[in-house]
Amino acid sequence: MDSKVFALIGDPVEGTLSPMMMNAAFRSLGLNHAYVAVRVPGKLLADAVVGLRKMDIAGLNVTIPHKVSVITLLDGLDESAALVGAVNTIKNTRGKLIGFNTDGEGALRNLESRSVKVKGKRILLLGSGGAARAIAFSVAEAGADLTIANRTAARATELALTIEDKLGIKAKPMPLNRAKIKEAVKGSDILVNTTSVGMRPKENRTLVTSDMMHGDLIVFDIVYKPLRTRLLREAERAGAKTVEGLGMLVQQAALALEIWTGKKAPVKVMEAAARNELRRRAK
Repeated sequence: MDSKVFALIGDPVEGTLSPMMMNAAFRSLGLNHAYVAVRVPGKLLADAVVGLRKMDIAGLNVTIPHKVSVITLLDGLDESAALVGAVNTIKNTRGKLIGFNTDGEGALRNLESRSVKVKGKRILLLGSGGAARAIAFSVAEAGADLTIANRTAARATELALTIEDKLGIKAKPMPLNRAKIKEAVKGSDILVNTTSVGMRPKENRTLVTSDMMHGDLIVFDIVYKPLRTRLLREAERAGAKTVEGLGMLVQQAALALEIWTGKKAPVKVMEAAARNELRRRAK
């Protein structure tokens, strides 16, 4: 059986769950493959990609800060990456490196796994960074009525205009302040937090509190450290449905594995591996 090597590149890569998920998946599928995390500082990215190409690394995941800068080093982009303007997955086919973006579809799969459909739903998206862009394109394309809120209002406007330019779909930008968010949440079906607010070590922070929510709201936080963020706890207090961020991490990784291998990813195995590692680290 062919043995192949896959890798995650970024800076930092300490604390990533990807090797645990991917190696568990390879074992489950009976594939003699290995996955490693490699720290690559920005100034070494070009040299690293040349080296990985020469080493015939079969596939890569790309994380912060290389999702945009890696594009010029590739041979082509899948539509998923071309739309968003960022790459988180690379497939090496006989020396040809093609970039993909699985973040947006991973978010949709995560919501669907919790029986949440986005078509026709009013979605309030907090943030306009890399993950926000991927999710925004995916939910807009899936038929959601999208509002984008960001502290720097110009960035929300830029993302909304880009979606309209590339998809022909209008999205509404707005500033991210408490008064306007409180009003927007009242008219929303789904709230998605793509900011780092609430991430460890500042896990007691949240942009939206229970008094701003309603019982029919669905709250999805892409932060997964901790699993139950302050935002999700506030949502529970308001009687809203919650969706954890770990599911998106697992689903985007599963999509990458399917791109590389052509095999259906063992999602439950990957999620179990990720949860086990988080529990181990919490001890």
